[in-house]
Amino acid sequence: MTDKDQFPSPDTWYGHFVSYGETDAMGVVYYGEYLHLFERARSQFIRERGMSYARVEEKGIFLPVREACCRFRTPLRYDQHIWVRCAISHWGRASMRFAYEVRTSDRKDVAATGETEHACVNPAGRPVRVPDWLKELFGK
Repeated sequence: MTDKDQFPSPDTWYGHFVSYGETDAMGVVYYGEYLHLFERARSQFIRERGMSYARVEEKGIFLPVREACCRFRTPLRYDQHIWVRCAISHWGRASMRFAYEVRTSDRKDVAATGETEHACVNPAGRPVRVPDWLKELFGK
């Protein structure tokens, strides 16, 4: 998802400066760090809608990642300012999929795209329907 007009809505933009510890021996962002960036953007997405993920868990809903993917397009480097865009791209009965774009500081160039799919489970780890309050919170 690289076209601004095709990205799901509502969305969130998470701003970040690449730290030295996020880079590898070649001086670019280590591939595993992208999942951390996705998590930070996803947490901000939830927080901007009026609730922290910790509160979601307190209400008895857990959203473990069951699938993740990332497509790398342009390398990112130490101290580079980036934006991570996040939104829900698909709702399942007991799951949801978040879409991500990692963009340069001007938000024009796409450095990476990705998705994470999350199961909706209770505290015992059993799948449950996505509750209506969560759908409303996330803007469905």
